Amino acid sequence: MPAVFVHGNPETVAVWEPLLAELGRDDVVCLSPPGFGAPLPEGFGATVGDYRDWLIAELSRFPEPVDLVGHDWGGKHVLLTVMSRPDLVRSWVSDTAGGLEPDYEWHELARRWQTPGVGEADVAKRFGAPFAERVELLVGRGMSEAVAKRLAEGMNEEMGRAVLALYRSAVQPVMAELGRDLERAAQRPGLVVLATEDQVVGTEEQRRRAARRAGARVATLDGLGHWWLAQDPARSAAAIAEFWAGLG
Repeated sequence: MPAVFVHGNPETVAVWEPLLAELGRDDVVCLSPPGFGAPLPEGFGATVGDYRDWLIAELSRFPEPVDLVGHDWGGKHVLLTVMSRPDLVRSWVSDTAGGLEPDYEWHELARRWQTPGVGEADVAKRFGAPFAERVELLVGRGMSEAVAKRLAEGMNEEMGRAVLALYRSAVQPVMAELGRDLERAAQRPGLVVLATEDQVVGTEEQRRRAARRAGARVATLDGLGHWWLAQDPARSAAAIAEFWAGLG
């Protein structure tokens, strides 16, 4: 039974490398959402629904249900997929469940990207910056320099286009409406990763409430931020491995 990992923005599969080195599984598959380390197919709208349908199609290729793990937007793709097609997974892990709560408010950078004109200017500056500046930007947001260099290689104009389309398809109340049936995620065992210093995925109360609705366990990672998986990969891997071990 493979473990499938799905990353978010502005990321590529390199974001998982420190965690996977600690995890020690040899049946891992990392999927790159279109525009985020993989080409944007012709006609792909890069909306919330498009990414859910993309992940469903990818998981349908596996001969058996998988252990599905998502970070950032990948965590939202995971939840929306499990809510729609629980038969495709054995278990799920997400760090962004709070984003499906009805009172969740998008963070400042997301709101910037959702604003016509302002978003285009920010993306052009951010994703079109020289390599060293892209690295510095990621380090400033809490990423280790080693992983930041790997991720900065994938930050390009195509990723910027995907970012604008994705965030603009998710302006509230869209995410609140998509989360209305979050209880459906309880059809499969779930784990909500709660990094206490992560300021962009909802309040701690929202994340715990979402976990209760989804019937999920909570793994609290004290002192870790949005990139918990690279910030302390040993502790992060242990939390996920413990969850898997309890599945029987």
